[in-house]
Amino acid sequence: MFASPKRGKIRDVPLDAEVSAALTEHMKRFPPTDVTLPWMTPTGPKVTHRLIFASGAGTALWSNDFNDRLWKPALASADIIPAPEKGKRYAAVRELGMHALRHFYASVLLDADQNVKALSLCLGHSDRGFTLRLYTHLMPSSETRTRQAVSNMYQSAGQARGLKSA
Repeated sequence: MFASPKRGKIRDVPLDAEVSAALTEHMKRFPPTDVTLPWMTPTGPKVTHRLIFASGAGTALWSNDFNDRLWKPALASADIIPAPEKGKRYAAVRELGMHALRHFYASVLLDADQNVKALSLCLGHSDRGFTLRLYTHLMPSSETRTRQAVSNMYQSAGQARGLKSA
């Protein structure tokens, strides 16, 4: 079934030119597919949405199936996670599934010194403190950045006065 995003929070996420080009190329190779499913509950009214990502059969992707058949085998082939024993399934760990892409996105933005308020909005968090508590471990070392910020300020101040920095 189709449903609203987590907690019904709809948000805009910036799309850079590289990602836009990759999506455009994907849509040329795999045209978006109209899929009709019930809304919010299995017996809800049927609605049709055009999906950019669909199964090979033209149906909506089921995250567990995608994780087991495509995502986790790709991670295993890259030696990121272990392959399951023959006849067994991959470990059902949320952090190893598609949800890892959300953490990757957050870590890339934090590593690029993205503003936590902007990151919170992109992730759909109403509280910046929650974002910080959840993703602090992904933030680069603040000691080096703190020293560099102070150094940059003094260098800029010295250059503005025509002084040479040591």
